[in-house]
Parts: sequence; structure tokens; C-alpha cells
Amino acid sequence: MASKEPVSKSGIQKMQAPSVWISRFAKLAPKGGQVLDLACGSGRHCDYFLDLGHPVTALDRDVGKLTPRDRLEIIQHDLEGGGPWPLEKRQFSAVVVVNFLFRPLLPTLISSVAPGGLLLYDTFAVGNEAFGRPNNPDFLLQAGELKAVVAEELSIL
Repeated sequence: MASKEPVSKSGIQKMQAPSVWISRFAKLAPKGGQVLDLACGSGRHCDYFLDLGHPVTALDRDVGKLTPRDRLEIIQHDLEGGGPWPLEKRQFSAVVVVNFLFRPLLPTLISSVAPGGLLLYDTFAVGNEAFGRPNNPDFLLQAGELKAVVAEELSIL
């Protein structure tokens, strides 16, 4: 039986719309540049960037919800498992991270942004615990934390 979920131009079932933050800044990514969607989940941001004409590298520990297709490179990797970074020496026009925070990975993400590229980061911050999950401080950015980490390497919009 065919799924009744809406399907995008790129063929991914649309489970959710892209993050408002990501869609607001996505068009600043260099046209046609390679995008890394880190901790990509169901692929909603892969879908969005493919539709914008970007090739996408999707990385997650569970890639079972992603469908292989043109311009999509799928890499299964546990980001918190301590193994080597699977994209060593590669850089991307945009690195997209939504609803994921693993602080030891932040320097690697910064070095994965190509010159002139973007780091688009949208995750939970302290204060979210008042509304639900995540409520563990390990998964909540502190006020100004991301800005302080990237300030020496990247320009902040």
C-alpha cells in the first residue's frame, strides 16, 4: 500500500516542514554547494536542501528512514560513540544541525564549514526544561554558548 504522506520533488516523504530557523537562512548557502545534514533523523532538512538544488550528505546513527537517490550521500555513524569522524578533511558549503547537541563535536563541525560557508544550528537551550524534553542540561545550550564557541572561526549573522 502506498503511503499517503505528501512527497517532495526529491522523493522524500514530508514528515515535517523544515525548521523555521533553517528555512530562514538556507538561501544564504552558496548556490549548489554540498550540504551536511548532521543527525539528520527522518531527512526533513535533506529534503529541503535537495529541493533547493544542493547535493546533501546525510549523517545519522539510524539512516533507515532515508531513501537513497541522486545527490544524496547517506552515512551511518554514531556521533556520540567515540569513533573517528567519518568526514575527515571534507568541508561543506553548509553544515546543518537541528535538535542535536554533542559538545565534543563542535570544533569538528566548525572545521567542516568551507570558507564562505554556513553553520546553521537550531537546537534547544536552557529554559526548554520548563516546556518538556530535553530537560537534561547536557542537551541544552547555555546562553551565548554557541556564539562563544564559533566566534573565533566563523562570522556570526
